[in-house]
Amino acid sequence: MPKTTTDQAIDASSLKATPEIEDFGHKYTEEGSGKVGGKLIDNYFVNVKKLFKTSKITSGSAIELGCGEGFSTERLRNMLPATVKLSASEYVASLVPLAQAKNPGVPVTEESIYELKHADASFDLVFLLEVLEHLDYPDKALQEIARILKPGGYLILGVPREPLWRALNMARGKYLKNLGNTPGHLNHWGSNSLFRFIKQHFGPILASRQPLPWTQVLAQKRLTK
Repeated sequence: MPKTTTDQAIDASSLKATPEIEDFGHKYTEEGSGKVGGKLIDNYFVNVKKLFKTSKITSGSAIELGCGEGFSTERLRNMLPATVKLSASEYVASLVPLAQAKNPGVPVTEESIYELKHADASFDLVFLLEVLEHLDYPDKALQEIARILKPGGYLILGVPREPLWRALNMARGKYLKNLGNTPGHLNHWGSNSLFRFIKQHFGPILASRQPLPWTQVLAQKRLTK
């Protein structure tokens, strides 16, 4: 079993996160199905691709963590060159077969981001798209991601750009009682606060993108002596 970088085991029963009851696919099946929402999602992945190209990775292994029903995995699979082997994982057991069905040929496993089932230095690249804001311990997640990355490996990460995200929710009449906060969002970063968080808990940021209404970063695992 791979070791964990967390100071102690995470007690799942004490977590505030409720991924089992959240609908992570609605931005693709509902909001993303409209003209405006579809363009926003398309632009999101246009910018993910730009960050990937900036990494200059042409071969190796990549994994998407927190893949949900596999909509984002499908986008990544179509984006990456055949020389980059993609796999994916999801915490909610019922979503794993859905993600697998959407992505034949991509191994999809069930695992917690706090206890990944991979050996140290297994991957060249990790994708973490719209996951970090849902976590009780985002710092612990970044530590575990760093563990499974090879020395100098890369992380492509995206989160909602708040408070813009909340303002847009309120403008469309969503989540008004919670001042626009999307259910399940436990963390709220603006771009600058996200940059500081990533630099503190993971490593240097090589590039960033701000497709409305998100912040995305390409970060590199901090090299230790």
